[in-house]
Amino acid sequence: MLVTSKLANLYVMYYFYRMGLTNNDIFKKLRVAHKLRDDEIVKICALVDFKISKSELGALFRKEDHSNYMECGDQILRNFLNGLVIHMRGPMPPRKDVLKKPTTEK
Repeated sequence: MLVTSKLANLYVMYYFYRMGLTNNDIFKKLRVAHKLRDDEIVKICALVDFKISKSELGALFRKEDHSNYMECGDQILRNFLNGLVIHMRGPMPPRKDVLKKPTTEK
């Protein structure tokens, strides 16, 4: 499941990249589409042990010509997307050991 969600995140990021959108634009669109507030985004990022403050989020969501504008890097967007997957689906269930090695006692 985790591999699938990471692959889906890459497809989403590639699709938006091909449309000519920046990471900031993608982040803004996801925030609006999911109706997320800044405190909810901070909690979502915390699900994947990524710390971001509300003031940093404010800088990411500003217009490009604003003096406090900050460019959204790939790491921020990637961690947000991984946290969003956990937020929407819930944590991954524990994996069962399918390939157990047989124990041979002599």
